[in-house]
Amino acid sequence: MLVLVGVIATVAIATGSAASTAPAALRIDAASLTQNGQDLVWRVASDGPFTASSLAGADQSVCLALARSEPSPVAGELCIERLRSHLRLFYRHIASSGALGTARVIAATLTRRSIKELTASFLPARIGAGYRSLHWQVVSVSAATGCSPAVAGCTQFFPAAASLAKLHTPKLVGCVASGPSLNYGGSSKVHDIALTFDDGPWGTPPTMDFIRLLAREHVPASFFEIGNQISEYDPTGSIERAMLAHGDMIGDHTWTHPDMASLGATQQRSELELTVDAIRDATGFTPCLWRPPYGDISPELISLARSLGLLTIMWNIDPRDWALPGVGEIIDNVTTNARNGGIVEEHFGGGPRYETLDALPTEIANLRARGYKFVTVAQMLNLRMIYR
Repeated sequence: MLVLVGVIATVAIATGSAASTAPAALRIDAASLTQNGQDLVWRVASDGPFTASSLAGADQSVCLALARSEPSPVAGELCIERLRSHLRLFYRHIASSGALGTARVIAATLTRRSIKELTASFLPARIGAGYRSLHWQVVSVSAATGCSPAVAGCTQFFPAAASLAKLHTPKLVGCVASGPSLNYGGSSKVHDIALTFDDGPWGTPPTMDFIRLLAREHVPASFFEIGNQISEYDPTGSIERAMLAHGDMIGDHTWTHPDMASLGATQQRSELELTVDAIRDATGFTPCLWRPPYGDISPELISLARSLGLLTIMWNIDPRDWALPGVGEIIDNVTTNARNGGIVEEHFGGGPRYETLDALPTEIANLRARGYKFVTVAQMLNLRMIYR
């Protein structure tokens, strides 16, 4: 069995007991390390006040000791740090030799229901870990005058032996529609831009050519799909699963690409629901975005889509690539009209889209040179993703 306290070099382990009046380490009453979607969630509860001032006054520290068994043992400690009146987390890697890495603050969401507990959520990549199971143990230490490794109570562990957190690679299964039902772009205050593509999946060029190019460029995108084309161009769902694996977003572009505003409510519902079902059957993912063909909408249609859990996504940058204006014209249009919160509407189906594909590398380079961050529409709108 892996014993964490033996590899965490910054923790002094008591080897005996001695009477002392030195302040004891903060006693931990409960702790856990679990997975919630993409995040690791560390919860810790103490028997007394657990605040920046109380930790500072008692010269105490509370750390989560982490290790992974074969094939690649890794050890480190995630500690709660006092920053003036606030708490934050820092992580330090510990080599198998015992050498300490540099402590670095990690991005984490800290919440608490009382002054005696704290919950920290963070991505495992923040501590250099993947979704492999981790051995963990909370180590509480008092460094007050009179404390030493030989003094009982100056170092405490919870649980008494290392526990195992079983992790798994999270699977994206949906997203939550929130905010305005109709969206033409994101915030004008954020230097983000979203590349979106309509009318696929398709074969000229193959949709995978778009996915591979975007993956090479490390650019996530949003693909709005026509439902009745999925069975023809992606019968096994492998293309769409590759989209999600790359970090792209999939949206609903109706079943047959009609002018939705001209249809009755029953037909509108069918066009949307059939496509949602087709995407879900192919990938296990339920979309929360849809784009109306031709951009034709009505208040009733927007409300219907929202009742189905779908936000209506329009655009504010249109290079009209569907008209085959030429690679240079597509690049110039996108580059010239780029803006904060921009949503670029292009196509990966509905006709030969080689111009669109060929324009992408320069288009991306130009936008990147201007400092834009590429995001999916879901990221731009700060939507919550659902993982299983």
